[in-house]
Amino acid sequence: MAADPRPRAVILSPEVPYPLAGGGALRTASLLHGLARSYDLDLIVFRQPGAADPSDLLPAGLVQRVSTIDLPPNGRSLAARSFRNTLRLVRQVPPLVDRFSGFEREVAAAVQGQQYDLGIIEHFWCAPYWEQISTVCSRTVLDLHNVESVLHERCSRTEAGAAALAHRVFAQAAAELERQWLPRFSRILAASDCDRNWILARSPGSQVIAYPNAVPLHPLPTCERRHALVFSGNLEYHPNVSAVRFFRQQVWPNLRERWPDLVWRIVGCNPHAVAAGTKSDPRIELSGPVEDAVCELARAEIAIVPILAGSGTRLKILEAWAAGLPVVSTTLGAEGLPVRDGYHLLIADGAAHFTGQVCRLLEDSGLRHDLAHAGRSLLESEFTWEKAWASLDFISSLLAKP
Repeated sequence: MAADPRPRAVILSPEVPYPLAGGGALRTASLLHGLARSYDLDLIVFRQPGAADPSDLLPAGLVQRVSTIDLPPNGRSLAARSFRNTLRLVRQVPPLVDRFSGFEREVAAAVQGQQYDLGIIEHFWCAPYWEQISTVCSRTVLDLHNVESVLHERCSRTEAGAAALAHRVFAQAAAELERQWLPRFSRILAASDCDRNWILARSPGSQVIAYPNAVPLHPLPTCERRHALVFSGNLEYHPNVSAVRFFRQQVWPNLRERWPDLVWRIVGCNPHAVAAGTKSDPRIELSGPVEDAVCELARAEIAIVPILAGSGTRLKILEAWAAGLPVVSTTLGAEGLPVRDGYHLLIADGAAHFTGQVCRLLEDSGLRHDLAHAGRSLLESEFTWEKAWASLDFISSLLAKP
């Protein structure tokens, strides 16, 4: 007797999750691998101009079929960005929502003639494609990497003038879109219980499940440590830009003076976004994108997370723990993680406190060891891909429903 065919799912993502570089890619890849244990997967993915074929980047056998939607060129100059943001403000459309809109015909063509048990849309920016995905799917899921309205509201607090006004407008626009689109999905995935509460405030009737950010578990790297601090992330992402600016202007000068050999390494793609504020200091190193973020982080002594805005949970903390590093973070930077200050990491808000906590770690190798060990243990117990996949048990209940 032939075995019953496996259920089918389609995932729509604004970015290919490989290579595994950045929080968005890691979360999407985690979900893909978790679903692939039970589902035959098709992937619809957007491609930036000049980028590689997504089919060539994905691990063999992970998905059955890949449909690629090519994005038009997008100017990266300051003038081009300013023009785009002005149009967004006039139209009251949040960033990235407009970048990934207008491809209804391509999405419909990608699913034409198909039938799926489950349709998953990655990122809020693509939520409106529920219209096309839902026509061929028994159930739909929206994976919210962040709560965009909360993200923009918090970003408005780190800026002044026109930039602050823009983020307030985008926060209001995102909240309206959340109220419009969130109730349409069968389930919503949130990065943490904190985000789950924010989502329920926007859409009280939604079924929201906390699916944690997580990283693949690998042995501790064995690289030689440098007398260095490290910060990691996509350096065009606004919360990372404001974090670098805060640390550079208000914390680093005091640390630099007190520790003459200390180096600050900034690891991640798009280093040009913070280059102007850091290039005058030879003890600040911009690495650019790296092949293995965890190994690169492991070359430092301490990971810093001076985040002042954001949503979701910070994969940069999980990667630091995977690298065996102690972490100093703001309260907001550690939001959504079940941490104890002084045990899993050090919490520091404000420039003086952050400076003091970094100095405390630099002076105490025993504390560095203890925090790194506790952080790694928490990672292994709760934030590996295998642990996160336990949250996907809701899928079987979806399939069982008429």
